[in-house]
Amino acid sequence: MNKKMALVTGASDGIGLEFCKILAGRGYDLILVARREQKLQDVARDLSEQYKVDCIVMTADLSEPQAAQKLFQRVKSKQLNVNFLVNNAGLLANGSFTDLDLSTQENMLMVNVLALTSLTHLFATDMASRGGGHILNLASLAAWTAIPNQNVYAASKAYVLSFSQAFADEMMVAGKGVVVTALCPGYTATKMLSNPDQGGLLKIPKAVISSPQSVAEKGINGCLAGKTTIIPGLSNQITAYVSQLFSKMMVTRLMGKMYRKNMT
Repeated sequence: MNKKMALVTGASDGIGLEFCKILAGRGYDLILVARREQKLQDVARDLSEQYKVDCIVMTADLSEPQAAQKLFQRVKSKQLNVNFLVNNAGLLANGSFTDLDLSTQENMLMVNVLALTSLTHLFATDMASRGGGHILNLASLAAWTAIPNQNVYAASKAYVLSFSQAFADEMMVAGKGVVVTALCPGYTATKMLSNPDQGGLLKIPKAVISSPQSVAEKGINGCLAGKTTIIPGLSNQITAYVSQLFSKMMVTRLMGKMYRKNMT
């Protein structure tokens, strides 16, 4: 009997690890993808022991050229069929555009945009040929407005949201059975909130910070239910809605003031 299989990028910690736990709990075997092999091996062992599923580790740096294509080829060379793809891997850099290192921002675009697009194309095509599947792309609440001092990150997530929504419509019309979902979490308790390597750090009230477990659960449940866009949390939903009621530059200026005030 063929078991369901999920591939999760950025699987070693944070929301990615929670995606893995939820999918394993639902009976999916897993392909775990991230840069750190030992960390992935530890995660794979723990998941296999707790959920009695098979876990395959595939290290990959998705900021490298052709990384997505090489990953897909490794999956197919092992004759594995992915039923659920979670494009969770992402990079963040805080600070003024001209102050941040250019290569850092290029790597962010490679991971957040190019690798995600390539993996979606490769696995969606494969899923469609086999009668269907699910793809969950991690966007962000930042996708709904331009954000000074986080401009490239916000722009990359706006791309993920727009791309995923449009591609979801294409798949629905085509009737290929491939569900595409964009997940747009707000501030979440992961290393993205406390990693000095990302540049400036934001002071965020604890009341608006979500747990990675709740974000991942809403994402998986929503994708399996066929939803196109998911914004976890009522306050985040209100923020996204309200941001669309005013001019983009007005909202951008307000966001810029907030970020410059709270970024250290």
